[in-house]
Amino acid sequence: MRKKEKKSPKKGSAVDIMVFGVVQGVGFRPFIYRLAQKYHYKGWVQNKGFGVKIHLETNKETDFHSFIQEIKDHSPSLSQIEDLTFQPTSFQNLQEFQIKKSQDSESFVFISPDISICDHCYREMINPSDRRFHYPFINCTDCGPRYTIVESLPYDRPQTSMKNFTMCEQCRREYQNPLDRRYHAQPIACPRCGPQVKLIKSKEETDISGGIQEAADLINQGKILAVKGLGGFHLVCSPFLPRTLSRLRKIKQRRTKPLALMARDTDTVRQYAYLSSSEEELLCSPRRPIVLLNKKKDIEGISPFLHELGFMLPYTPLHYLLLQKTALIVATSSNKKDSPIMKDEEGIEKLCDYILTHNRPIHMRADDSVLKVVEKSPLFLRRARGYVPFPQKVPPGLKSSSQIIALGGELKDTVSVYKNGYVVTSQFLGDLDEYPNLRYFEETLHHLTHLFEVKPELVVSDLHPNFHTTRYAQKMGIPHLQVQHHFAHILAPLLEHQIPPGTKVLGVALDGYGYGADGHGWGGEFLIGDYSSYQRFAHFRYVPLPGGDAASKQPWRMALSYLRDSFGPSLPEVNSLEKISPNKRKGILTMMEKKLRSPLISSCGRLFDAVAFLAGVSPDEMEFEAEAPMRLEAAAAENLQDFYPFSVEGEGRPFQISFSQTIQSLVQDLHENRSPSLISAKFHNTLSQVILTIAEKVRKEQNIQTVVLIGGVFLNKRLLHTTQNLLQKKDFHILRPVLYSPNDESISLGQIAHGLNYLT
Repeated sequence: MRKKEKKSPKKGSAVDIMVFGVVQGVGFRPFIYRLAQKYHYKGWVQNKGFGVKIHLETNKETDFHSFIQEIKDHSPSLSQIEDLTFQPTSFQNLQEFQIKKSQDSESFVFISPDISICDHCYREMINPSDRRFHYPFINCTDCGPRYTIVESLPYDRPQTSMKNFTMCEQCRREYQNPLDRRYHAQPIACPRCGPQVKLIKSKEETDISGGIQEAADLINQGKILAVKGLGGFHLVCSPFLPRTLSRLRKIKQRRTKPLALMARDTDTVRQYAYLSSSEEELLCSPRRPIVLLNKKKDIEGISPFLHELGFMLPYTPLHYLLLQKTALIVATSSNKKDSPIMKDEEGIEKLCDYILTHNRPIHMRADDSVLKVVEKSPLFLRRARGYVPFPQKVPPGLKSSSQIIALGGELKDTVSVYKNGYVVTSQFLGDLDEYPNLRYFEETLHHLTHLFEVKPELVVSDLHPNFHTTRYAQKMGIPHLQVQHHFAHILAPLLEHQIPPGTKVLGVALDGYGYGADGHGWGGEFLIGDYSSYQRFAHFRYVPLPGGDAASKQPWRMALSYLRDSFGPSLPEVNSLEKISPNKRKGILTMMEKKLRSPLISSCGRLFDAVAFLAGVSPDEMEFEAEAPMRLEAAAAENLQDFYPFSVEGEGRPFQISFSQTIQSLVQDLHENRSPSLISAKFHNTLSQVILTIAEKVRKEQNIQTVVLIGGVFLNKRLLHTTQNLLQKKDFHILRPVLYSPNDESISLGQIAHGLNYLT
């Protein structure tokens, strides 16, 4: 009798794929599901703590190369793949492809920023036959809130501020269908089961009927509304009613500081501003930042004395519905002076006439991002909603197994966390010398370390002994590293642009103030360095800062300081100083002469203040930081090539850059009644020439070709553009922040870079 043959096990190909990056909450798993259906593969996809894991198999011989390439080439628009690895695995003869439930683990998974409503959702929202018609919380896996609603990871509904909204049957069917656009869209909702809008009269705290449409009518009638967005409340009003604008400025304690505008569409923007293709691309991007644009037609009271208007487009369904009846509104952060944006209703009634709010909580507040465009690339003034918390990969030579937090500086602060080869930098937090912002700092630091399960083994802070961040670091009970302010500035673009360790660069760090290694105030610095250390090659010559911090608010003090430095005790007559009383001038001169409360500084920001005041474009007292330099930039004439003389002094390092000749020539221009626009243009050109001169010195001595342009002064579009052009003509390689701001927001990123170098 013949023996029955044993069946051999089925053979086939199988692979495990690991995807790391922004791959949760962005429709990545249903994308993989649909791709598996296309290729007729079996297996599963699952959110892991560290990203997404995919198991694929087929009874055919294959290397899965085409499938993997499609993941790289066609992943969802909001995803960002940082790393993808794969390896053959055992064939299990699975019968279907499924999406498995998320799995918790020790992790560093990323979360998408908050994104504007997508085109699909917008079309549904304006379709009268759609069940979400005019619903202000419509969203899908391609759009909607993320960072501001998530409490912990993995990103699943019970761990967001949507956890208390129970899905209706229709929403649940969409949520559970892998072929649906709303599959596992955690904020999924509809009018039956989701958040609802409420309109409240502030003083009486009574509900008003009419909702969003009534709110729009109230805006047109001259009322001020607090409107709840993604990361906090906006104060909203009409930009065309002077009395309303005046009330808003009084509420905000903002006399002349620019106000942001939200426009219905780009056609509206073009009525008032020039819009290049690069600017339009950023304005219309899913990130929806405020973009500063050159004025075409001024709107009185919005941006006085400046040449730019800040526009953003609607980014939530609620904003779109609000703008159906009005094409343009003021939309400024609803916060008290020197406080973070408000995310809850408590206290908001004191700032407005009506409140348009809703019952979806904001877990983490985040302001609107603000940027300009220079040479077709973004220049961030403030990086927040829409961009945070995107991860930043570190250069391979800096990668460490340790975990680090960096606390930044004191003004315009951010915090950064490092884990597993990536840095996440927080949203803009403001100035920590104000208590509400210090609380915001602590709130954000706790949120980031909790969200990404960071257990720091090193904390990095600024060199300044009296900064709140320095004192906070000292109390943490873990190893503490301090980094000089401008050195940290320079390292941030190196990390961003993946510059390998050991590469020497010339860092040009121009800002208002940073505590120097010699105890003086730095701010006009030329440093040669890499991740490990720096040498001070040159700096602006020290001048007194009469009255300390008061001089950073009253530009006439710095005007006197530079006049005294340039002319000695016999000061020339300057028209702009006539409005300052003789007694005040005499007091400041005496203060400097006797070296009383007059610390020495090399600050480029304070030089800008002095020139702005001498040129007659600055107020006696600035309402907000950099107001005088911004007015000076706005006044600059186009296409002028002339510049003032200056000198580079000293035999050895650091060289000192003297602006005595600059100020003397500038005063001569004033006596000859030269216009502020000519003086401003020549001064800007002078600074660019200074940078080129030092760069050529460094190249000649040390053959360094790379120049880093960093610091808040480089938010000046005119200066940055002119300097880049001069350096490029001389074949220098230029680095500047593109994904981060050049101001103090980038300090924490640079601190992480030095911390990693310290550990490796």
